[in-house]
Amino acid sequence: MPRILLIEDDAAVRRGVQLALRHHGHDVVAASTGEEGLQHLVSFRPDVVVLDLMLPGMPGLDVCRRIREREQVGVIMMTAKGDSIDMIVGLEAGADDYVVKPVQSRVLEARVRALLRRLDAPASGVARPRTESHGDLTIDRAGMLVTHRGRPVGLAPSELRLLLALSAAPGQVLSRQQLLEAVWEHSYHGDIRLVDACVKRLRGKLGELGGAPRYIHTVRGFGYCFRSS
Repeated sequence: MPRILLIEDDAAVRRGVQLALRHHGHDVVAASTGEEGLQHLVSFRPDVVVLDLMLPGMPGLDVCRRIREREQVGVIMMTAKGDSIDMIVGLEAGADDYVVKPVQSRVLEARVRALLRRLDAPASGVARPRTESHGDLTIDRAGMLVTHRGRPVGLAPSELRLLLALSAAPGQVLSRQQLLEAVWEHSYHGDIRLVDACVKRLRGKLGELGGAPRYIHTVRGFGYCFRSS
């Protein structure tokens, strides 16, 4: 049974989301503050965290960053309608996906299920060597492990899936829409910001910020491609 940690301070929203998640067969623990949620992160060991950005005390963005420092668990953030700036900042802080409040249970469940699949399966069904090297970057597709210059790279679920999807076709340009559908299993064009935010985080973890990208190259007006040189 998938374990979901819900961090939401509004009691009515918390109860509604908790009931909906349990109805779909999830084991749910709820917290009303970020501090309480971080305690449950250690004791409950969730598969996915559903996190409201607007929390009393420790802000949701700080909670997200703290989660990313400790775990590579999946994170879905909840934002108020129209808060596009908070959404982008939340994605750049490490969230894998988002839903807009008031939360529709079917939308949240679809996002949770998609994220759980990303945690369990590689991004490409193409048969490839178990381990492949691209300069200083080594990708173990079977073990779902990435190392850079011999050091393990801690990647969030969406970051790992994005890297697997891009590196499965070196030199091939993939549009943001193609990546959105392959990695996040969304089809709504407005969600392409997920791709850009994830690329930015991934580049940072591969040491590509502040210089010319070595692995993930932008094709202006279209998308991204992976090159090893």
